[in-house]
Amino acid sequence: MAEYKIEVTTGDKQYAGTWDHIYVTLFGANGQSERTELDNYGFDFSTGTIGIYTIKTSSSLGKLLLVKVEKDPLLFLSEDEWYFSKVVVTTPEGEAILFPCYRWISRGELVELRGGKAMKGFEEDHPLLIDHRKKELTHKKSLYQWKIMAEGLPHINHSDNASELPAEIRYSKSKSTEADNTKTIIGLELKLKGLVGSNEKWESIEDIKKIFWCKKTTMSEYVSEHWKEDNIYGFQFLNGVNPNVIKRCSELPPNFPVTEEMVKPFLAEGTSPQKEMEKGNIFLYDQKKMDGITPRTYNGEPLHVTAGLCLLYMNPENKLMPIAIQLHQQPSEQNPIFLPSDPETDWLLAKMFIKNADSMDHQAVQHLMNTHFLAEVYTVAALRNFSVIHPLYKLLIPHFRYTLYVNTAGRKTLFGPEGALSISSLGYDGLFELMRRALSETTYSSLCLPENITARGLESIPNFYYRDDGLKLWNIINSFVKAVVEYYYPSDSEVCKDTELQDWISEIFTHGFLGNKASGFPAEFHTVEEVIKFITMVIFTVTVQHAAVNNGQYDYYSWMPNVSLLLHKPPPTTKGQSSMRTILETLPDVGETVSFAALTWLLSDKYTDVVPLGSYPEERFDEPAPKQMIKEFQAELSFLSEAITLRNSQLEVPYTYLNPAEIENSITI
Repeated sequence: MAEYKIEVTTGDKQYAGTWDHIYVTLFGANGQSERTELDNYGFDFSTGTIGIYTIKTSSSLGKLLLVKVEKDPLLFLSEDEWYFSKVVVTTPEGEAILFPCYRWISRGELVELRGGKAMKGFEEDHPLLIDHRKKELTHKKSLYQWKIMAEGLPHINHSDNASELPAEIRYSKSKSTEADNTKTIIGLELKLKGLVGSNEKWESIEDIKKIFWCKKTTMSEYVSEHWKEDNIYGFQFLNGVNPNVIKRCSELPPNFPVTEEMVKPFLAEGTSPQKEMEKGNIFLYDQKKMDGITPRTYNGEPLHVTAGLCLLYMNPENKLMPIAIQLHQQPSEQNPIFLPSDPETDWLLAKMFIKNADSMDHQAVQHLMNTHFLAEVYTVAALRNFSVIHPLYKLLIPHFRYTLYVNTAGRKTLFGPEGALSISSLGYDGLFELMRRALSETTYSSLCLPENITARGLESIPNFYYRDDGLKLWNIINSFVKAVVEYYYPSDSEVCKDTELQDWISEIFTHGFLGNKASGFPAEFHTVEEVIKFITMVIFTVTVQHAAVNNGQYDYYSWMPNVSLLLHKPPPTTKGQSSMRTILETLPDVGETVSFAALTWLLSDKYTDVVPLGSYPEERFDEPAPKQMIKEFQAELSFLSEAITLRNSQLEVPYTYLNPAEIENSITI
């Protein structure tokens, strides 16, 4: 007689427990156990508990291969789901083997779990496991399928509604409840104040401060007080929510005829634009990819979008200052170059139109497409092509938590008829065209931060905290990924013969980057080094980069005069004709403003089930080596977090978005 000790862990998520009958069958190289109900005295499988059971067999089953877990209904009780975390089986020989699950199990459902050491497909040597793996991948390919959202854009998962997605990748009940509560609180406050749907224009700038009573951040308050100041305007190109757009300028574009006389008053004494360019102190914002896109129609008339250019100067006080703005690509008498010396409201309007274009680029390209939509591609490809026992599945899946759910739900929220992005200046069609243009120009190196910074010539610009923190995080993630990948892939040949890995990258190249070879994205892997770099980029994108472009939205966007996705009046074509009344008429009306502000609240909110970068509450690896690598990764992140906190304590305007303690382990909102 042989005895197997079974430890079953029920998750600590809300409503994770079950009253249903749970049965287990063990499969080994030498046979299988009887189907055995796990039943101790009292209530089994309540939330957050570990149940210990014994299964007896006539003799040892040999090497343990699979654990089958079945959930059968208890009569007369309504449907429930069970969040089954893991089972640890101790064999008669004394070996404790981890079988991770970490998913919701529905009534009448069964799961077959793989356990022990992470295995690549070509390492399988038992017919039962080879067959099981093949069936698993066939099932996953039927469960997760590709769909074209729009021509020229990354493909998405095939579910139209988030509720159709498998339970294992949907929001937890607690997160859904908290998100709904936040929406209710926002809606009630705005309705009580009579702001929802109001077509009235703001009577004064100060009135905009009264949108929310209780939702304020230190940074949102700071921005509302200092939004007119040029140094805060320039600062946002480095450390605001869109730090990926400016480049060092060594030569002015021919379509931006800024003269020395125009900008000399705003430079240090005794210097010139040419000298400052040679020193590396002149920078350019150029939104040329937006040129010619048809804006949205509003009340029968087209809105106005400016694909403008902005010249910036890093002054001797190390403050980045805008010194010249041209609102359209082609210079003309109706397209003057605006300067800080122009009348205050002219200069403010010029800055607002640049920010309007920048905000649409930020939301559609830098935020939605380059983090959310690409993360969805990486996720769907992983779910379709990696077995759950594959080492790279174990490494990557914690970084894909909730991503398909938030994307599927978010597409309706953001791009529905009243969605915040649909009512932007470009509207639904314009933003999709912008994303199409951007994807066609996107390169692999542009998503790899060290190469991105070098290509934009921003290696030495001072006070660029996004770069400083981001590069440190890139290196920490890269070291962690290198350790894990090299542990499982001791040679390049292991990479070449791993068909699951090759299928993963092939689908990403096809469905994410539409087979564009000019992009530089790999269509296949040949070396361990290539795998390390790509997975570093993936994890960086879904954690660090998303935090950089998402977490500060309320700070900078809730104060609408600072950044607005929608502007009503046409941009100025002459100088000296504007006033503060022009500014108020140009800004969104009351209803539109509160719609945008509410969105930024939701996108920047904090939830109780957050998993910070580097935390892996789900135990997926059974080997000591990767567990130790995770501990070292966490120690590095903790050390960096302390250093960033210390630095921020000495700054007037702290940069908190890339503090590891503030970064989520996946895209969840």
